[in-house]
Amino acid sequence: MTYVIESKTKIQLGVVSTHLKFVGGLLPDENGRIPRNEDGKLLVVANMGILQTLSAVKIDCVQVSYFPGLDESDVAEMVSGFRALHLDVHFILMIGGADPMNSADEDAVVEMLVGGLTAAKNHGIAHVSSTSVEEWMKAGGIRREGADFDAAVAQNVKVHLRAAREAEIEDSSIKAWHIEFLRGGEFQTFTDLGRIWQFIRAVNKAMGETFFKVIVDAAHCGDSSLTIDQNVELIEKIGAAGELGMFHASTKTTRGCLSADDGWVGALLSACAKTGTLETVFVEMFHHEDEALAQLRDFDPGHGIDTCDGRTYDQVVTDGLATVARRWNNLAARGLL
Repeated sequence: MTYVIESKTKIQLGVVSTHLKFVGGLLPDENGRIPRNEDGKLLVVANMGILQTLSAVKIDCVQVSYFPGLDESDVAEMVSGFRALHLDVHFILMIGGADPMNSADEDAVVEMLVGGLTAAKNHGIAHVSSTSVEEWMKAGGIRREGADFDAAVAQNVKVHLRAAREAEIEDSSIKAWHIEFLRGGEFQTFTDLGRIWQFIRAVNKAMGETFFKVIVDAAHCGDSSLTIDQNVELIEKIGAAGELGMFHASTKTTRGCLSADDGWVGALLSACAKTGTLETVFVEMFHHEDEALAQLRDFDPGHGIDTCDGRTYDQVVTDGLATVARRWNNLAARGLL
């Protein structure tokens, strides 16, 4: 197929399917079944086919949420459906109702992670990711500092190494586990790039290899307390250490159209690309009316702003894909990539 934009790099370009909404799009029902469209096709697979017809640039991969308890036949259908579209599949390992920093919740967290890792291994998935260092928007959550922060890092190292061991991922298809921090309010402790890197360094040191990677999400970086320059400096160091993972092209606060961004996507994408270690970029947008994210909109009303400007979310996502491809093509043209 001929595309309007031909990528001039080897970086893979993909989509995180969150624009479909969790409720009605990604969240399974009580039997673990994944939502389907009116034709009976898995909604998330059908939507990627639609995006491919709309996109001005080739889509190489998709990143999709893997929830505990998913129906195995649906998972197999989903993975084979994506691969029929010639897409590499990435799993986001979802956890809920337990705090990875709390030793009392260790068994529950490990069980959820092992389920996702085992599914990824069984389906030949090479890259998994998660936000599994802290419980999302935990009521009464407090920020850990000093010795308490060190203890949180140590507990997370224990949890993630245990999950990797119990899922028996050594010599499996899984090549890397990418970890993402979240903005303040969603998380309390692991809320910036420097803090999550402390965990990544610790867990890789304990494992003896750079298996765990840092996800640079432009939205969360932009909503953190660190400046663009501070994030760029960290990205350079993380890349040099071989611990830079994928990049999420996502807009701070609104999590909508990249036109609502204030320079973070461009600056941090350039910084990641210049390390020479960036392999994958995902465009990630969230629907401003997703029922599952009502708590986040209550925390920050900016998350509920409609940035579509008359377009569908499919169009907003494909506009984002084109923007990212143009950016890195021009980095290549200037000899910076």
